[in-house]
Amino acid sequence: MTLTPSIPEAQRWLRQAKSDLQAAHNDIRCCCPNWVLFKVHQALEKALVAAVLCHDEAFEVPMGLVGLARWLEAVEPKMRGLAEEVEALHGCGVDGQATQYPSHHPFPITPSEAFHNVDEEELLKRVQGVLGRLQDHVGRM
Repeated sequence: MTLTPSIPEAQRWLRQAKSDLQAAHNDIRCCCPNWVLFKVHQALEKALVAAVLCHDEAFEVPMGLVGLARWLEAVEPKMRGLAEEVEALHGCGVDGQATQYPSHHPFPITPSEAFHNVDEEELLKRVQGVLGRLQDHVGRM
């Protein structure tokens, strides 16, 4: 799918990112950290797409979270360090595949069993900070 850049489209994607992040907040302490991580992944992906949509280049989705962050860093110096932040979140389990599919874990582990050590509240604070940066970027355009 190719997306055409525009500020209204970026704002639409950002609204959905905020909704996804709220859904992740709603799942904290519900014994389903894989769903918190998945919803965080969805929120982060949509916020990154929103920031990219503020620029005058059409692009193909999906490009991956880190790919989107690197693209933003390349065209916008104020986004420096974003890819590193996104990579760190991925290292915490923010992944659209590993949170959902058993094939991403050693047998007999399932995604619902794989992320029991995640500090959901700390993760959400970190993601909120990244989304704040991306929201500011969209707001400046």
